[in-house]
Order: sequence, then structure tokens, then C-alpha cells
Amino acid sequence: MTEEKFNVVGVNILRQNGANVDEILKGLIYNASVEFTAYYYFTNLRTHCTGVEGEGVKGVIEDARLEDLSHFESCIARIHELGGSLPIDAIEFVRMSGCEFLQLPTPTTNLQEIMMKCLTAEQGAIVNWNKLCNLSYGKDPATYDIAKDILKEEIEHESWFLELIYGRPSGHMRRKFSGERPHTQKHSRALG
Repeated sequence: MTEEKFNVVGVNILRQNGANVDEILKGLIYNASVEFTAYYYFTNLRTHCTGVEGEGVKGVIEDARLEDLSHFESCIARIHELGGSLPIDAIEFVRMSGCEFLQLPTPTTNLQEIMMKCLTAEQGAIVNWNKLCNLSYGKDPATYDIAKDILKEEIEHESWFLELIYGRPSGHMRRKFSGERPHTQKHSRALG
């Protein structure tokens, strides 16, 4: 049965609210691809943080990495509620993200370059989630709730890497446990 044959009241109400559901859905799927890809790349980048200094950086990347997994999973139910789905082809999904910049630096253990790649990823995520907040604010409260909570965590991640790279105080305290996701845990059960 095609989408047109269903009376999807939840989507109809959003359209009545003035929401551009197609744009919101497109943004959610795109942001999900970026979060999924960032999770993969942060996993790889983290393993190349070596030495005594690398251990501290590894812990910060781990917090951001697990929260990116939660961000990806936070999108899935909402994508389906709006009538969408993730691409079947995982390669297409990763390419959609445009995250080529997260490749390993040369040499692969260059901590400064690893942290710069993480900072670039977090700053891109802030832009992406802010766009989705603006698209959904006042029109799609459920998507807005997800987007604003993810945006808050991405802003925190940016401040962590700014602190590590430039010595700019961030007020960062380590999470109680890796993957704590203080703002998005209600949207994803990925990490328990």
C-alpha cells in the first residue's frame, strides 16, 4: 500500500501547522547519515590517539562518539513516523553524509590533526541541527525536541575540542559514563 492511501493524521497536522514535512524528513535522513558516519570515523580516529596525551583525547572522543551513535538512533523512529526510511544501500547512506574530511591524518597518530577533524565534524553538526531546529520550530514539536537536544550535545562537543586544541575553557566535566548523553537519552535506547 502506498503512502497516499493512508490517512496519516500526525503528518497532516504538521502540514496544517505550516511544516514542510518533505524538507524536515530530508534533513532528518541527511543528519542521520552524518551522525552514523561520524560514529564510524570517530571510532577509527580514537584508535589512533596514542601515548600518554592520546589517552585523554581518546576519552573525549569516546564520549562524543557514543553520543553520535545515540543521535543517529534518535532520528530513526521520527523518520518512519513522518513516512520516510533510511536508504537500503549503506554505501549510499555514508556517501550522503559528505564526511570525507574525517579520514585519518598523515601521520595517522597526529593528535592535533585528529582533534581538528573532530572539531570540524562537531561544527558541521551544529550547522545541520540548527537548520532542522529552524525548519521544525513551532510547526513540528516532536522533531524540534529531538533536534534541539542533539544540537545542545553537539555544542558541548565543539567546546570540548576547542578546549583541547586552543586551551579555551569549556566548563567540560567528563560524563558520568561514556555515552551518558544527558540531553538525548530520552530519544534513543541505543546505549541502555
